[in-house]
Amino acid sequence: MEENKMGVMPVGKLIISMSLPIMISMLVQALYNVVDSVFVARINENALTAVSMAFPIQNLMIAVGVGTAVGVNALLARFLGAKEYKKVNKIAENAVFLAVLSYLAFLLVGLFFAEPFYRSQTDIEEIVQYGTDYVSICCCMSFGIFLQVMFERLLQATGKTFYTMCTQGMGAIINLIMDPILIFGLFGFPEMGVAGAAAATVAGQIAAAILAIILNHKKNPEVRISMKGFRPDAGMIGQIYEIAVPSIVMQAIGSVMNYGMNRILISFTATATAVFGVYFKLQSFVFMPVFGLNNGVIPIIAYNYGAQKKERVVSAIRHVVVYAMAIMLVGLAVFQLFPSTLLLMFEASDTMLALGVPALRIISLSFLLAGFCIALGSVFQALGKSIYSMYVSVARQLVVLLPVAYLLSRVGGVEMVWWAIPIAELMSLAMTVLFMVLISRKIVSRIGMGELKK
Repeated sequence: MEENKMGVMPVGKLIISMSLPIMISMLVQALYNVVDSVFVARINENALTAVSMAFPIQNLMIAVGVGTAVGVNALLARFLGAKEYKKVNKIAENAVFLAVLSYLAFLLVGLFFAEPFYRSQTDIEEIVQYGTDYVSICCCMSFGIFLQVMFERLLQATGKTFYTMCTQGMGAIINLIMDPILIFGLFGFPEMGVAGAAAATVAGQIAAAILAIILNHKKNPEVRISMKGFRPDAGMIGQIYEIAVPSIVMQAIGSVMNYGMNRILISFTATATAVFGVYFKLQSFVFMPVFGLNNGVIPIIAYNYGAQKKERVVSAIRHVVVYAMAIMLVGLAVFQLFPSTLLLMFEASDTMLALGVPALRIISLSFLLAGFCIALGSVFQALGKSIYSMYVSVARQLVVLLPVAYLLSRVGGVEMVWWAIPIAELMSLAMTVLFMVLISRKIVSRIGMGELKK
């Protein structure tokens, strides 16, 4: 088998070719997440608040799916670089098994925990009803998102990121088309309201998963999956989760943070919670491209680490930092200059504008710091040190952000709470720099000096 392009193509061009399709597909995903809320906001503000408050569970679902896939992606790319093709296939087969297990866990969440989740945050009955319907559908039909994410990462791990753009793009288009049809009952379909937004989302995910499976079978010869006679490999699963668990925890902590922030903000007004939810929808246009960049660069660094090509690893690290900072700079400019325009997409009332404009401007001050930390987080994951990313995430969101937000909410108005996010990001920067120095000394500087530790 000839050398994969990850080991020979110029690094700058390689990162663009690998990341751009993912970034485009993630931007499309960000678009349909926003469109969901735009349509739901036309029902009423309580409907928008209900969908916003669903974020912790949706984020936890994504954390498990994407986090597990990060472990699969990095490990598969590393063994691909080391030319250990039997292990590549074995990893892929165990990856499919883990995706199915993840779905079964969230099926239980959808069946038994959706309503208690909402009642723990609010006693507004309309919000509880809207939210329970939304979360139940998203969780009970989540097999689509778990299979979609896993099969897309198998394509990414071998450098075939164009196909992931196709799968995510198709899923997004289906969601965009079905959203107004199911929410408002167009063309003879029943009017489902908030539940229609959830149904449109899972329809897109299931369609994308089917396409991703087909593309892996037909267009990914470096990975061959045969589940006939399959038995889970505890050792292989352990290696996957050695990388994946820190990534899962790192992303899942976002659910804890969001839940805590919702509890703090709703003590002022439900509109403040809606503003926070809208911010998360809007910031995805900035952060999703950076995460797409990370998804493209992780297999590049892992592959060249496996192949013991130090210069290419170092070059990839430099490129990802520069690209991430450039994206964040654009996002900062948009949030500072056009906050009212962004909020008016969600039928923002005068009260929501009064709360939201300063919120967007304050929170966006953290974008450049976040871009730097996210970029180096991809390095930690690619080199098997995801635990460092987990430490940074725990410290930023649980040790600093939530306590600071709570203290600021006690000493000032709701506008003070937003400052907790830039403050937490400063701490994140300090920890990320420290861990990068350690990795440079212990791993990067020694690449090419001996056999790769397996």
